[in-house]
Amino acid sequence: MNGTVEPPLAPEVANARGGLRTGWTTGTCASAAAKAALIGLVTGTAPDVVDVPLPDGRRVTFPVEADAPNRCVVVKDAGDDPDCTHGARMTATVEWATDTGASTELRAGPGIGTVTRPGLGIPVGLPSITDVPRRMIRRALAEVDPRPVVVTFEVPGGEDMAAKTSNGRLGIVGGISILGTTGVVKPFSTAAYRASVVQQIDVAAAQGADTIVLATGTRSDAYAQAALPHLPEVCFVEVGDFTGIALRRAAAAGIGHVTWVGMVGKITKLAAGVMMTHFRRTKVDTGLLAEVAVEAGAPPEVVDAATHTNTARHFYEVCQEHDAVEPLRILCRRAAANCRAHTDGALQVDVVCVDFDGTREVARG
Repeated sequence: MNGTVEPPLAPEVANARGGLRTGWTTGTCASAAAKAALIGLVTGTAPDVVDVPLPDGRRVTFPVEADAPNRCVVVKDAGDDPDCTHGARMTATVEWATDTGASTELRAGPGIGTVTRPGLGIPVGLPSITDVPRRMIRRALAEVDPRPVVVTFEVPGGEDMAAKTSNGRLGIVGGISILGTTGVVKPFSTAAYRASVVQQIDVAAAQGADTIVLATGTRSDAYAQAALPHLPEVCFVEVGDFTGIALRRAAAAGIGHVTWVGMVGKITKLAAGVMMTHFRRTKVDTGLLAEVAVEAGAPPEVVDAATHTNTARHFYEVCQEHDAVEPLRILCRRAAANCRAHTDGALQVDVVCVDFDGTREVARG
């Protein structure tokens, strides 16, 4: 599909239309900054705007700021996605390659990460620029001049931005990655998170890890790291709602054991056989809660809580009030059994339920 992509809608316009604004990936912004800088190198004057192709053939136009003819900045607009790189000043400096027989080289300047571990599909020692953005950058440069160049990317504050990502665990040091598969950021997209989960598992496997820990969020991850200090940091994966995807990837990568750490709501969904645990996609099965309460011989108040609640948290709180841990243990055991079944028995899986502060283990199965 060819054509020009409209710029992101202003927030007030998007809201009036009942939608959310799309944005641009770091890969798209890097290709635009590089193309603008090469135009400046060739002509002596950097452009005020530049257009670049997206992977699907459509084109998008960006305003350009120039520090020098061959050093240009494109500011990333992530639309309404909660992206820590929103506002990043993607900066590209382009120089002619000294060896005219060489190919174009992409380098990491300040704020751009460098790969230090295998498993990312990028050779160790190279900038953290994934395959699609590399192709986008080279394609954008070729539209200006086919001669080989050296492109150095920078992002002021990139190290601070990267601290909010999984780059550190992946062995990407020095800043953010240049990423993207479509060139476009869809608001609150699950695709990027899912890709990050898969990437983290691949890196752990490449380090020879036989055990990984899947934690549903920041608090459960912090608990897991404190409880399992013998495991390297690379073995801990914040899986969010993507338990099923993570389990299958771990099995395919040859990992043998998974410890899953989370809170009672997501455990209840796993115990019901739901491997994608987003709260909007599935509701807590209160019938299941009642079943495990009865199976555990729990007090009547716990059974009553199971049948008169819309949240697993309320059920958990009543269990705690009456010192009834066995229903939670049964949930963990059922969740673990479903996780093992999801990979046809290829993985050993333990499920650990932590409290809502992420400070202590409540039950295990």
